[in-house]
Amino acid sequence: MTEEKRNLMVVEDDPGLQRQYKWNFEAYSATIAGDRTEALAILAEKKPAVVTLDLGLPPDPDGTTEGFATLEEILKLAPHTKVIVASGHGAHESALKAINMGAYDFYEKPVDPDQLGLIVDRAFRLYDLEAENRRLAEAAGATRFQGLITGCDSMYKVCDMVERVAPANVSVMLLGASGTGKELLARAVHNLSDRKDGRFVAINCAAIPENLLESELFGYEKGAFTGAVKQTIGKIEMAQGGTLFLDEIGDLQFPLQVKLLRFLQERVIERIGGRREIPVDVRVVCATHQDLEGDIANGNFREDLFYRLSEIIINIPTLADREGDAILLSKAFLSKFNDDLKKQIMGFSQDALVAIASYNWPGNVRELENRIKRSVIMCNGKKITADDLELNIKEDQVEVLNLKVVRENADIRAINKAMAQASGNVSRAAKILGVSRPTFYGLVKQYDIVL
Repeated sequence: MTEEKRNLMVVEDDPGLQRQYKWNFEAYSATIAGDRTEALAILAEKKPAVVTLDLGLPPDPDGTTEGFATLEEILKLAPHTKVIVASGHGAHESALKAINMGAYDFYEKPVDPDQLGLIVDRAFRLYDLEAENRRLAEAAGATRFQGLITGCDSMYKVCDMVERVAPANVSVMLLGASGTGKELLARAVHNLSDRKDGRFVAINCAAIPENLLESELFGYEKGAFTGAVKQTIGKIEMAQGGTLFLDEIGDLQFPLQVKLLRFLQERVIERIGGRREIPVDVRVVCATHQDLEGDIANGNFREDLFYRLSEIIINIPTLADREGDAILLSKAFLSKFNDDLKKQIMGFSQDALVAIASYNWPGNVRELENRIKRSVIMCNGKKITADDLELNIKEDQVEVLNLKVVRENADIRAINKAMAQASGNVSRAAKILGVSRPTFYGLVKQYDIVL
């Protein structure tokens, strides 16, 4: 059984080049279009993943206006299609304009079949990779981890832990910096538990003044204090049969810690101004970015409450520690804000992707989402650039992805560490590295390392 050929559309009006392209792209199911109308008809029927486009099309074969008009319509109708523009008309200016409009790549005529073939092959590979990313993002949205997009092992471990912990009726403490997705994971604990049909009630302990937080948590009876004109049920009661999420639990004041501890021990509450104990069946999930063990040592947080709240502790990595996730999330946010803001931005320029991968993201996913939203609003071109992101990245912070450079840097670090461990003894250092002395000296000479 032969493998089905991929659809490739070639937009070219020159009969000689049409024959050359047809011969050059035998590995694909190549369809030739001679003008804009024909190209759009083929696009609708064949839905090619990759298009090569000559800018000099009739009725303007000696110019570029018709070619750019065709490019704009192709990207409007099929925004994920990879368009490779080829032209001899003002090559430099045309290249800049085409890329800014959203073209994948540009090739100047006369065409070298081998080089163009490599560009087309890379375009198909990128199209497949982006399609897979979109599929994974959609799949993530369809799971009970709704909103979580990751390709990182450390986050997969967190998800695995959540799945194992959720069915058990134990309190869970989520530890992580602000913006890492603690509430999202708390909802996952609820959705994966036997309490999923009950309510998920969240309260931010840092967002409510101390004098109001008690009434928010425990509720109050009519006449309990000035302004209490009716009986009001608190968040704990509202979560009956479900899950209570206490965000930023580290900001809970000491007097309230005592009252919360009694509830966790006895599973009963008393409304403010009330005299009746009310039994409540809720699961408690809490979260904080603070060092609670340090707060315990300083006398700011009760140790017995900490152990009641943290039967299971889940540590959430920062976005900077989630390899590759910043890029995945950026593309998902771009798609979301394109829809929300009625924009048609095609993607990110290479310098933008490098900036996203290199930035430390102190505000984590929340900062990334805000930054992408702002960039979508402010972007004037078809792709978001590093300038649109406005990330302050120093030159020495830029992530290096060139494999040759990465390997060289790793070799240099390993040699220096081995020499340090061997106290300067070359034979021992070579043994630590698992190489011969001549190989070791060759590496030292190659990288100009001073021993």
